[in-house]
Amino acid sequence: MIGQESQPPDLSGLRGPEWTRILSSAKRQLERNGGSITGAVTLSSPSEDERKLIIGLTGMHRPPGVKSIRIQLDALDEAIESEFEISLAAALAVVHGPVRNRPAERSEEQQARADALADARRRAGRHATESWFTTWLEQLTGDGTLTRLVRRGDADQLGWACQVLALLPAQEISLPVLAELATGNTKALSGTPIATLVLRALALRDDAQPPLTAGQRRDRWEAAGVIMDDLASQILVLGLRPREDHVVADWLRDAADFGIPFRLTLHQLTGDRLTVNASDVFVCENPAVLRAAASNWVETSAPLICTEGVPSAACHRLLSGVRGTIHWRGDFDWTGLRTTAAAMQRYTARPWRMSVTDYLTAIDAPLAETEPLRGAAAASPWEPELAVVMGRRGRAVMEERLIPLLLQDLHRSPTSQAPSGQ
Repeated sequence: MIGQESQPPDLSGLRGPEWTRILSSAKRQLERNGGSITGAVTLSSPSEDERKLIIGLTGMHRPPGVKSIRIQLDALDEAIESEFEISLAAALAVVHGPVRNRPAERSEEQQARADALADARRRAGRHATESWFTTWLEQLTGDGTLTRLVRRGDADQLGWACQVLALLPAQEISLPVLAELATGNTKALSGTPIATLVLRALALRDDAQPPLTAGQRRDRWEAAGVIMDDLASQILVLGLRPREDHVVADWLRDAADFGIPFRLTLHQLTGDRLTVNASDVFVCENPAVLRAAASNWVETSAPLICTEGVPSAACHRLLSGVRGTIHWRGDFDWTGLRTTAAAMQRYTARPWRMSVTDYLTAIDAPLAETEPLRGAAAASPWEPELAVVMGRRGRAVMEERLIPLLLQDLHRSPTSQAPSGQ
């Protein structure tokens, strides 16, 4: 009838079980070919219905019990066009969903990954050429993280992460403020995929394991100068006698009089200023050293601060109020060298028992417990030979091995009598 719309073809016959494997295989082949009607599909151990169907489609006899049957895609296309007045690709779209162009998709995905990496390097600023940043991008590419971001349409999260990294390290900036400065959203770094990406990068920068716990995440942020919680950021001290007259200063002086270790929070340090006028202030890494010092405390012992690993925001705030000479040490490992070098630059600190002689004395002591050096090597600018010797030995020595020497130093004052190796 003139003006009557044409009816779509009846494709119910293509939904029978004898068509299922043929059409599924054809769709996979078309998707691999980018839609091109080339190649063939093969059915292994065809059923009787499948065998008869293919004989009908091709006009070629296949005997019962045949192990496999092969049919060219162009022949299948012609047969469906003749029977149903629709192309193979169109029929597949109706019966099994749209036929994807996988080569084109792969090309687009590859370009999207390349664009995301280029954007990441652009936003990272001065970090773009640093080895830890390059390693971070390589890891994200190699383990599929970047591909997953691209496929979810979240490739921009990598760019935002790099924009955060470009603002680090910072000087005691709160996490919401950092997030707002980098992304315009104060909650962008509160347990989000962007935060996970940033923390993974910071772990590489600090030669640490990717953080898994809340405490480890806090440590990574604080090492970059970001404050998550001014109560959680703490510093362990012994023998501090501030000059100020307020409640926290009174607590510290009372604790010092009795040789009692005291834990300060960043909240306490920001509430009231603390100034330490001791001629010498010593800094160690491990609580075992401070515990030993407390057990051997005398009134003339020098103040001791324990970082308990990478210095926290509370540690940095306290040290900014020290008016004497800061003597700094860490473990004889690569992280210990990094934190010591950073303290020298930030506080004009003097290395404390961080010489080649101290290292060799500790590592060669009878029954000395050591462990393999891990992570990227670091320099020892105060004594370059130290890093060389440590690399040659390949062993780390924890500072507990030096406790007797360290206690001697704490009982010795003033700076003019500082031990060799400082």
